[in-house]
Amino acid sequence: MLFTVWIDKTCREEVMAKVHQRTPLIDEIERLVLQENRIDQLPGYLDDEITLLEMNEIQCFVVENEKTFAVYADGKKYAVRKRLYALEDLLPDGFERISKSAIANWKKITKFKVQLSGAVDAVFQCGYAECISRRCFTELKRRYGL
Repeated sequence: MLFTVWIDKTCREEVMAKVHQRTPLIDEIERLVLQENRIDQLPGYLDDEITLLEMNEIQCFVVENEKTFAVYADGKKYAVRKRLYALEDLLPDGFERISKSAIANWKKITKFKVQLSGAVDAVFQCGYAECISRRCFTELKRRYGL
């Protein structure tokens, strides 16, 4: 087996593997490369405290009054110093855009609530509910067979 590294600060980073067949080692290398930019914790700000929020405990991210918040398992909203579009690139699998102003942790949704107006709310484990846009709900229905 041959291993080569080229360091060129002007080019886009790329990992390429030439292999005879797919193996568990290749799968693990692929997972590590693709997860490189993902994060496990995120600082959340509440009053005068900074708390490291575990990604798997975040219910959803919402934008209110032009500020981004993470709704945590305890039901509290922690301010986050990132925009939703920046968070999308960092979030692990299971986080889905549910509206222009919200990203949900799909694993934390306990039920969907249909309003009389036809709107659909996602209800999370902590009890928090967030409206799903019609366009996003159509895509989620198609993808997950709802």
